[in-house]
Amino acid sequence: MTRSIRGSRRAAMLLPGIAAAAGLLLSGCGAGQISETANKVPSVQGANIQAGDGKYAVRGALVAYPGVEGYQAGDNAPLNVVLYNDSQDPVTVTVTSPDARDVVITTVAAATSPSPTVSPSPEQSPEGSPSPDNSASPDNSASPDSSPSPDDSPSPSPTGSPSTGPARIEIPPLSYVQLNTEGEQVLQLVGLNEALLAGQNVTLTFDFNGETVTTPAPIAVPLSPGPQPSPIIERHTEYEGEGGH
Repeated sequence: MTRSIRGSRRAAMLLPGIAAAAGLLLSGCGAGQISETANKVPSVQGANIQAGDGKYAVRGALVAYPGVEGYQAGDNAPLNVVLYNDSQDPVTVTVTSPDARDVVITTVAAATSPSPTVSPSPEQSPEGSPSPDNSASPDNSASPDSSPSPDDSPSPSPTGSPSTGPARIEIPPLSYVQLNTEGEQVLQLVGLNEALLAGQNVTLTFDFNGETVTTPAPIAVPLSPGPQPSPIIERHTEYEGEGGH
């Protein structure tokens, strides 16, 4: 009777110790391991780089999605980017690209709207040419009533529009400039050198007061898959075996 009591007491004392050791082993299984999500790259399109020992940064450099057909040589392409200045001094950023004729800064409306086609005015068309009867006579040319009105003054040409200018951006100290379709202005690649498709890259160079950094910027891909092509249905005009009759 005495041995059985002592054996049961020993078993009762060992059980808590075994449970504690098992808990330590289980807790140590995950120690020192890296989760699968830690090595995943964020699924945000665009190039992210730094310059000037971290004082300047380029975030989300991305060329707009061109559609299924892509960009053709000579096309213009909107360029989205956010520029950061983490220094105590203002900085001027100049953006260039060897893959385009020029890089400019323009309004979002001008970059995303198709270029208007110039149609001939009635004065320039043959039907609208002035007849000999309506030709100006020397009396009419000297008349004071024929002076141009303010409404007839020539309008400025589109090339002189202040909405588009060189890609030089002033950034105040400890600030940033947003140049994408979420803001009011955007960068634009003018005159691409070659045809480009979604998923390809263009080379961009950012100059922060002499601190230069070059990076490939991707061309955006669609966030949703494109429509499936219509199935090809083969139509047969004869039944099998009728060709020999």
